[in-house]
Amino acid sequence: MAGNLSQAFFRNFLGNSPIWYKKTVIAFLIANPILLMSVGPVVTGWILIFEFIFTLALALKCYPLQPGGLLALEAVAIGLTSPDAVYHEVSNNLAVILLLMFMVAGIYFMKSMLLTVFTRILLGVKSKTKLALLFSLSSAFLSAFLDALTVTAVLISVCVGFYAVYHRVASGKVLHHPDDHDHSDDVSVGDTHQTDLDKFRGFLRSLLMHGAIGTALGGVCTLVGEPQNLLIADKAGWHFIEFFVHMAPITMPVLVAGLVTCLFLEKFRIFGYGDRLPDSVRLILKEFAAIEDAKRTDRERIILIIQCVVGVLLILGLAFHMAEVGLIGLMVIILLTAFNGVTDEHQIGHAFEEAMPFTALLVVFFSIVAMIHDQHLFQPIIHWVLLQDPVAQPAIFFIANGVLSAISDNVFVATVYINEVQAALQAGEITVEHFNKLAVAINTGTNIPSVATPNGQAAFLFLLTSAVAPLVRLSYGRMVLMALPYTIIMSFVGLIAVTLAL
Repeated sequence: MAGNLSQAFFRNFLGNSPIWYKKTVIAFLIANPILLMSVGPVVTGWILIFEFIFTLALALKCYPLQPGGLLALEAVAIGLTSPDAVYHEVSNNLAVILLLMFMVAGIYFMKSMLLTVFTRILLGVKSKTKLALLFSLSSAFLSAFLDALTVTAVLISVCVGFYAVYHRVASGKVLHHPDDHDHSDDVSVGDTHQTDLDKFRGFLRSLLMHGAIGTALGGVCTLVGEPQNLLIADKAGWHFIEFFVHMAPITMPVLVAGLVTCLFLEKFRIFGYGDRLPDSVRLILKEFAAIEDAKRTDRERIILIIQCVVGVLLILGLAFHMAEVGLIGLMVIILLTAFNGVTDEHQIGHAFEEAMPFTALLVVFFSIVAMIHDQHLFQPIIHWVLLQDPVAQPAIFFIANGVLSAISDNVFVATVYINEVQAALQAGEITVEHFNKLAVAINTGTNIPSVATPNGQAAFLFLLTSAVAPLVRLSYGRMVLMALPYTIIMSFVGLIAVTLAL
């Protein structure tokens, strides 16, 4: 009986994660109290940080909220930090939490307008090179004013929709048919369509990667593009325009470099890019879009108009800092649901499904940050950097943040470093001007090199774990390979810009 219960417990623990992963997390939890008694809180704190980064790096095995959360709870339980310290970190970063809770949910109600925009782009441009550039530019622009996670969700929805449409026809079914169709099953796909389907997969795969990189190119530019941007802006006291101006000397050259890389990859068809949209697929998608346009009712047209108007209000509200970003997101929710007739509680609840898991994970981040503060773990490193030549310090921060962000998560890295640099400012170790330079280096360092792996950015991880990834055969390894040229060029240009501009 006891054996059966223990087996059931082990099966339930962390769900479907691999057995070796479960055993590793359990080993962490057992080892930490022993280490605390044997080697002290500082060494144990550092080990716990690496354990937490381990959960971030293996997010595909298990969402980091559960294993990372257990580590955070243990840190509190064994005295490495306290509930009051965690609450203090969370309350200090309320603006970031409000951003995730309300802005992402607000954009959920603008999806039909965003879907329409990307659909027009995909079908209206025949040149794959121009189309890739437009996808990258559109993603960058939208991410600068909205949120990279939401823009990625739109890209996924567009690609899944188009893939399902063609897959239905390739499987010998009628274009518009009321029955359900499993577009993940290729058994019924005819031989004549298989080649075009493979090319279509490559076409969508490259567009998704260009779009994902675009969210990073735009997301680094403004305080709403990535969660840590708002945190950095809050510590530095920058509003929307100020943030953009401070970042522009680095972000604008990187943006140009990213777009040039996009054109280069499509032109020479390397690193998995360059697949064109087969003519047979284009005809089917155009027919589908025409039917959808013809079916659109007056009510649906009004919904699109309202979404466009609210989108303009959103951009104006952010540009002129009319309120905290999260509150502007709440305004978007109220306006879009009120004027478009979304009044059912369950309908509204769906909007929060994408943002809340990451919001909870962010609170876990702050728990680890509280431990770092209480044990003063990063102070020696920060002090060492601050002893270097002030001219070289921004470049050192850019490199250090970039490497850590590529293997773990850029929000976590940025949170730790900006807090330590702010502490140095408050202690009088650096000037406000130098703090601003380091803040720019931290923001660009955590946003630009982090495109190297899906671990680095929430939007990339979201893409990899989404429904579209298996459909277009986008694996972890393939994603890293396709991001490689972007990573090298954007990081190199960013480092040069940081060195020259700061």
